[in-house]
Amino acid sequence: MTLLSIEGLGLSIGAVPVLHDVSLTVGKGEIVGVIGESGSGKSMTALAATRLLPEGAQARGRIRLAGHDMLALPERQLCRIRGRDVGMVFQEPMTALNPLHSIGRQVAETIRIHERTSRADAMARAARALERVEMPADRFPPGRFPHELSGGQRQRVGIAMAIALRPRLLIADEPTTALDVTTQAGVLRLIRRLVDEDGMGCLLISHDLGVVADIADRIVIMRAGRVVETGRFDTLSHPYSQALLEASTHVAPKDARPAGAPLLQVSGVVRDYPAPRRGWLGRPGQFRAVDGVSFDVARGENVGLVGGSGCGKSTLARAILGLEEVQAGEIRLDGQPVFDGRRANRAVRGRMQVVFQDPYGSFNPRHRVLRLVAEPFHLLDDAPRGAARDAAVAEALESVGLGAEDRHKYIHEFSGGQRQRIAIARALVIRPELIVLDEAVSALDVQVRAQILDLLADLGRRFGLTYLFISHDLSVVRNVTDRVLVMQSGRIVESGPTEQVFANPRHAYTRSLIEAVPALPRVG
Repeated sequence: MTLLSIEGLGLSIGAVPVLHDVSLTVGKGEIVGVIGESGSGKSMTALAATRLLPEGAQARGRIRLAGHDMLALPERQLCRIRGRDVGMVFQEPMTALNPLHSIGRQVAETIRIHERTSRADAMARAARALERVEMPADRFPPGRFPHELSGGQRQRVGIAMAIALRPRLLIADEPTTALDVTTQAGVLRLIRRLVDEDGMGCLLISHDLGVVADIADRIVIMRAGRVVETGRFDTLSHPYSQALLEASTHVAPKDARPAGAPLLQVSGVVRDYPAPRRGWLGRPGQFRAVDGVSFDVARGENVGLVGGSGCGKSTLARAILGLEEVQAGEIRLDGQPVFDGRRANRAVRGRMQVVFQDPYGSFNPRHRVLRLVAEPFHLLDDAPRGAARDAAVAEALESVGLGAEDRHKYIHEFSGGQRQRIAIARALVIRPELIVLDEAVSALDVQVRAQILDLLADLGRRFGLTYLFISHDLSVVRNVTDRVLVMQSGRIVESGPTEQVFANPRHAYTRSLIEAVPALPRVG
């Protein structure tokens, strides 16, 4: 039985064509994966299926959802269908959830909008929906708020909202992009189980073939607003499908440079945060995010730091960069302490830089690229000014494959991959010795990710850089690092040469991370 049928869908926003003759179907009990890069039209196709289109959008063709002609229905009837016949799970769970309302209230809201029922009955049904997504009330009380949950738990709340009324169709738009591998695997298993239990169809949207390879019954490959291929994963043969597969398994060229003396030394570092008090009379406690961590990074070495969300890896990165004070231990760069008392050592800070995960959120959109890339110069006592500053920014942009003229543009004028190149240019502009990459490629499409990893490898050779790669994506870390550190609950539980750790993991947590990495079967 076909639940969703899209035939010859075309879509324009104003005068700009976005979709061209898109056709696909989703049947009962079937998971259909829609794969494509940013801008391929996959998310716009999903929004068109529910008529949640931006202002000025004009759709043509035919969309039938659970027997309804979606392009012909008035908004009042569409509101009755959304949430009841079709549920939607969005990419960023913290943005999709209301931070002011408890999770139970938000799941219950879906029920009360579509059915005349009491608040108590809706809350009871919400609790059952949360239990179905493996969040039982005894461990996750419905009175909790989104900020009290991890990313994976928040995504499960989003799924509970979407399936509370047992819809016929579930649309999941990049539901695992920001999650670590073990959490991602758990969410995908959950979606598969719910589809099997309820017999609903599922449209699973992703930019990563690896995410949907094992779970999807059929794959739809999209590019530039068009469907280029449809079929089972093992039958895909289009050159673009092959290119996506190759990018998913891309191995960046590794530098054969011998590692030198230790550049970064982390010794017994402890980072505590105040923990909320328990009850009205309880005393505030301490939460230990980093617990006695020690390791060295040699000059010219590429080291990976991996672990699940909340393990402390980003907190440790901020401490290394002098952005967060530590309660115990010491961090040194080339023998000099990163902290001078309770303040960061400015001279040492000028020898380190960072590239963040979000290539748009890490920039001020009001400033031109010239000013954005020049920001690290404030760390230097003899920073160039005027024409010398402009020339340094232009050189940095050209070193990452952009043009000198790009320094006069704003950040919104660039694609995601170009923005990340600008972030790398900002890190390079003061010629640091160590660059910390905190999930620097996690949000990028697989082909763009491959380009950025090749760029980093090339820059490392040209400028003698040392990299600390922080990531939950083990496939990236395996392909670009010489040595890997595995972090769990604030501690380093395993370390060693990358291939040795991946081929023969000693710690149970390391094994669980490696087993959760999606395995791509061969195409063709």
